[in-house]
Amino acid sequence: MNTISHARRRLLVLGSLLAGGGMAALHRTAVAADDMGGMKHDHEHHHHAAAPDGVKRSEVAYKIPAVALVRQDGAKLASAQVFDDGHPVILAFIYTSCTAVCPVTSQVFSELQQKLGKDRDQVRMISISIDPEYDTPARLTEYAKRFNAQAQWQHYTGTSQSSIALQKAFDVYRGDKMNHTPVTLLRAAPGKQWVRLDGFSTPDALAREYRELVKKG
Repeated sequence: MNTISHARRRLLVLGSLLAGGGMAALHRTAVAADDMGGMKHDHEHHHHAAAPDGVKRSEVAYKIPAVALVRQDGAKLASAQVFDDGHPVILAFIYTSCTAVCPVTSQVFSELQQKLGKDRDQVRMISISIDPEYDTPARLTEYAKRFNAQAQWQHYTGTSQSSIALQKAFDVYRGDKMNHTPVTLLRAAPGKQWVRLDGFSTPDALAREYRELVKKG
């Protein structure tokens, strides 16, 4: 089994356990993955993506392309309407049939809602499909319900061209959805730089990052 297969296997375990058991499963899953035969090297290679304290943080200026998106309720919106209404944004790219990275990312978003408390009404949490041909508004609605998405957390699909354009704009395009990696992006307001977090952040870490970002303005 090659290194990529090892990584996929490990993420499958991580996604299924975390989606079913909350963030407390994150550490247990990392330990369990180490115990799987032949995976010691892979765990060392991907440690930064599995450990909340190993997430890579950077600040980047991204230019959002003018594309059309379709919200889970079927509403069609321009990207400027989605991203630039003046509110802080927390963004992730997902696809509903994903069994590894996306359930983890979405579970983190689900728990983040609770961590933010009443502050969540001031933020726009956005999940954009990287598999829009499969991810219809109806499928996104079911996916959102699975993770108890509240009103501030919306899911979007659209054309393949729109999805790819956004993925490329945020430097998360990997050519194939199976190569998808965990990335969370935060921005305090339109015109500000984005905070990019490569790896699996915890709800607590994201809540702290969000509050610090908004405080700085």
